[in-house]
Amino acid sequence: MIETNITKMFGIKHPIFSAPMGPFFTRDLALAVCEADGLGVLSNVNIAGTSPVKEHKASLEYMIEHTDKPFGLNILTSRNNPGVRQMVRLLPRIVMSNVKMRDQCTYWLTSAGSSRVLAESKSFVELRENSEVKHFHVAPAVWLAQKCVNSKVDGIVVTGTEGGGHQSYERVSTLVLLQQINEKFPDLPKIACGGFATGESLAAALSLGAGAVAMGSRFIASKQSEFHEKYKALIPPGNPQDTGLYTGSFGPIRLYKNEYALSHPAPSSKEEMIAYENSLSPEQRAKDMGAYDRVYNGDIDTGAVLLGQSIGIIDSIDDVNDIIERIMKKAESVIRKNNSMLK
Repeated sequence: MIETNITKMFGIKHPIFSAPMGPFFTRDLALAVCEADGLGVLSNVNIAGTSPVKEHKASLEYMIEHTDKPFGLNILTSRNNPGVRQMVRLLPRIVMSNVKMRDQCTYWLTSAGSSRVLAESKSFVELRENSEVKHFHVAPAVWLAQKCVNSKVDGIVVTGTEGGGHQSYERVSTLVLLQQINEKFPDLPKIACGGFATGESLAAALSLGAGAVAMGSRFIASKQSEFHEKYKALIPPGNPQDTGLYTGSFGPIRLYKNEYALSHPAPSSKEEMIAYENSLSPEQRAKDMGAYDRVYNGDIDTGAVLLGQSIGIIDSIDDVNDIIERIMKKAESVIRKNNSMLK
């Protein structure tokens, strides 16, 4: 058993989290990760025709009905994310009104926007004062980690450019970024994300100052994830070079190279991204957002397939229990082996 500041903070056995993978549903996956003694995270679902608040409420109810374990939820705080103001105002009230939700939904993760949006919400401040909830924010750059600290977050998710999904313009690897942030904020709780899929990588993250890892692609390639079978099937034969940085809804995004990705080259700067957003017609914007709906329904050619470079080390689609058990067993072995080097 590996005990860290993160496992103690959330009362979990294993320092493994599922990464938030909005706009897709991850209810069943989050439950499976929790039941395997990690910490599962509910994604910010915004597939066309859905209400983020209603989807989160339904997922919260589902989780407390099926598990007594702690879990988390993700809110994308970007100005471009529909319903973000309603989520930061209403979701804390929903959780506060239900004792089980309040006691179990202890990990609130914000990303793809400002860390202040949730931290300054009156309803979240009230929830924080009357519960054990912790607020983490995704930090893909050192200067963003400083902003998180200024917002008085409880911890950060250090995400390098290897990871699938939205990335920063700095394009710094997890290996370097984790060292940078750990040196500047040694006492700040950290979860490492981007490129993790093995026990060796978990052991490495712990040695670099993280208290846990969060995995996306490794958990997409699981029997319990809600992702389409065609989406999952891309992973076992995949290579790191099959992914690249392209233009997403909130800036650069790592996608699997397909027809959709290749038609959306990555912006080189925030200014270029803003100019691109301003140039979009309502029809083009709707078409781009539809790429996520299409891939959810199995269109892996014209849909946006979010995957990280770790697909190059994932060779099978497995049960979540087996994934976590295998990673923990290997991490413990590596840590013992490394410890034996000390004389």
